[in-house]
Order: sequence, then structure tokens, then C-alpha cells
Amino acid sequence: MIIVISGPGGVGKGTVVSRLLQRDDRLRLSRSWTTRDRRPSEPPDAYTFVDRATFEARVAADGFLEHAEFLGQLYGSPFPERLDDADLILEIDVQGAEQIRAREPDALLVYLDAPSPAVQEQRLRQRGDTDAQIRARLAHAAAEQAAGEQLGAVVVVNDRLDDTVDELHRLIEQARSAAGDAG
Repeated sequence: MIIVISGPGGVGKGTVVSRLLQRDDRLRLSRSWTTRDRRPSEPPDAYTFVDRATFEARVAADGFLEHAEFLGQLYGSPFPERLDDADLILEIDVQGAEQIRAREPDALLVYLDAPSPAVQEQRLRQRGDTDAQIRARLAHAAAEQAAGEQLGAVVVVNDRLDDTVDELHRLIEQARSAAGDAG
């Protein structure tokens, strides 16, 4: 099964996904590629950081499950290696979620949102985004939310981290049960 966690920057996707991975050993994270620079607060393995030419060569070789450009940078999820009986979790933007929905209609799509724009802005500042990046991300947030709703993604507001992780884990277990009933 593929699980997509999408939403605008600053809603806590990385933190929530990290907690889900700690909680559920049947989940495997797809490590996204990006052409953007690593933030000072990010670990080196947060993404596979590459230059534009390397990324575009991978696109040309059909090496991504999904890929998109956002605020001038490229992002993509490579096709997974063997998953055995694990479920793949992708932490991506709404553009990528749209591509996954088209390719994998049974994927579980979750749109993660912040409780308010003010909280989202605070989280963006805490992670080290510049003022220009914050303005751009906040300006795109409403359009991303509308796109997530149009996709039929389940909307989860990340207000209290433990509650959010519990809700997402419940949704994953429901999807697993439904897939087992269908198979």
C-alpha cells in the first residue's frame, strides 16, 4: 500500500512521518530527491540532495514515481526498491499526491494542515526558512489545501502531535484492513 502525507510547508509532515515510522515497523519511507539546498536544521539524509542536471537525468530515465517543481526547486520520489510486505509512505506536496492518485488510485491520501496560518508561519520560522520563503509558502497554502480537498484526501489538522500521529495510524490501519478485505 502507498500512503501519501501531503500539505504545505510548516505543517509538520516530517515530524509526523518520523513518529509514524517509529511506531509502525511495517512502514518504509520513500526518501525524496530535491534540488534545493539543505536547511541548517535538516539532517543530511532528510532528502537526497542533487543538482538540477542529475535530477533532470533521473526524470528523463523515468526514475520517479512522482516529481514536481515548487518555488523553483525540483522534488521527486524515486521508484521504491523491494518493499516485501511493507507499506510505502511518501511525504510530498499536493502536486505529487495528484500524480500518485493517477498512478495508484488505491493509495491512502492524507492532507496534513496546520491549525492556523499563524502556527504554520511560526513553524516555518523555527525550521529556518527565510522571510521570502515563508511569504511564498503561506501564499501557496490555500491553493494546496483546495487541491488536497479536490483529490479527496483525508484532511488531518496537526494541532497536537500525539493526537495527529494516533489519527494517522488509525487511518493506515483502516486502509490496511480494507485492502485485506478486498484481497
